Amino acid sequence: MKKYLISLALILCSLVSFGQKSSKVVGTWLTQDGDSKISITQDENGTFNGEVIWLENPSEDDGTEKLDKNNPDEELRQRKIKGLRLLNNFEYNEGDEEWTNGTIYDPKSGNTYKCYMWFDGNPNKLQVKGYIGFSLIGKKVSWTRVIEG
Repeated sequence: MKKYLISLALILCSLVSFGQKSSKVVGTWLTQDGDSKISITQDENGTFNGEVIWLENPSEDDGTEKLDKNNPDEELRQRKIKGLRLLNNFEYNEGDEEWTNGTIYDPKSGNTYKCYMWFDGNPNKLQVKGYIGFSLIGKKVSWTRVIEG
């Protein structure tokens, strides 16, 4: 009986550890240019998504809110940038300690890219790489965790 209880305790500890590692990406992130903040959350399916919650310049010159005007789909060009979901459907890969199989939308270009994210040791610097085709070719940027307080 003691063996079973110890085994159960070890399994529960490893599950808690896995949950902490996978959710390390959850939070608010300042993008590489410092002009927007992205809130990354985990949904009920366990996937991670991110949306724009702050813009340094939320308005156009005429005072109207910035819209997704570069979207290739004309019907989506009226969406507001603030509140727009940029990161979609990331899964945590425990072996590589990365968030993979997701996409990132760039409203500046209107393009959507395959994407993965990881930490290089610093839990307050998120590495984000968008790419087309192969992950060797693409653009890597660093986002900085926003610590509210």
